Amino acid sequence: MSSGGEALSKQQQMNLSKHTKIYIAGHNGMVGSAIWRKLEAKGYTNMVGMSSKALDLRKQIDVQRFFESEQPEVVIDAAARVGGILANNDYPYQFLMENMQIQNNLIDGAFQAGIEKFIFLGSSCIYPKLAPQPLVEECLLTAALEPTNEWYALAKISGVKACEAIRKQFGLDYVSLMPTNLYGSHDNFDLQTSHVLPAMIRKFHDAKQNGHAAVQLWGTGTPMREFLYVDDMAAAVVFALENNLPEHLYNVGTGSDITIKELAQTIQKVVGHEGLIEWDASKPDGTPRKLMDVSKLSALGWEATISLEEGIQQTYAWFLNNQAQIKEVKL
Repeated sequence: MSSGGEALSKQQQMNLSKHTKIYIAGHNGMVGSAIWRKLEAKGYTNMVGMSSKALDLRKQIDVQRFFESEQPEVVIDAAARVGGILANNDYPYQFLMENMQIQNNLIDGAFQAGIEKFIFLGSSCIYPKLAPQPLVEECLLTAALEPTNEWYALAKISGVKACEAIRKQFGLDYVSLMPTNLYGSHDNFDLQTSHVLPAMIRKFHDAKQNGHAAVQLWGTGTPMREFLYVDDMAAAVVFALENNLPEHLYNVGTGSDITIKELAQTIQKVVGHEGLIEWDASKPDGTPRKLMDVSKLSALGWEATISLEEGIQQTYAWFLNNQAQIKEVKL
């Protein structure tokens, strides 16, 4: 494992100072807060973050004024409207439009302000539903998307292409990182809008509190999924920050996957739930398999280090310590 840039030339390693002004959009979210913690741990001292109340990223003029007043040197875009199958299905317009507004205002605002380094964070859902596994970066836009989250995926694809266009046309270091399924502290545990892993933690915890009642889960349990602990994602972002990566798009993941059934059993074990698991096969499974090919980033010298069980243990510990202020997503 390496978090350094041994595989990159000296020219590709950035000469950042620990005082470089870095704006993290979405710094209160799961990914943004992990990036902030990782930068602090590495000795960076000049990070900027704005709450959504202080700066509405959907409003172009507000974002432009922010760039004019703060003048960051680097932008990391970890801001997005996110959610699972249910939320994507019920609120397609918000998922498409708000994500496009947020990223367009940030990408173009940064470009217009002369910012030369931009790290755009997307999602593995940008890739076609039935793309060959493991997913390589080159399969982008080669076939149809998974319908259950195509609204979010379309927005993220347009962000990737905007960064690619700036890189191609103007030679600036605008790079996109596409993580696999992320989880960790500060995740969304609201059952109506959360992703599969935090939703399962919440369900197993609630069932345990309710006399180890049976837990009902969507689908058959057979789809394969890959999960990346958010602190590993933050480490990948810092790697992209500290190096000029040679291409515009990189997958970020562990390179290994498990079935949803195995995930449920792992979470059940960590939580200490002793009841039954009941699968509702009438509910959608989503994509049959989703595994990232992470060889491009690995070849440059970065790999994930935190195992799934260890990550789930840390996530559940955070959940237990923060139940009073568990994030509920309002739509």
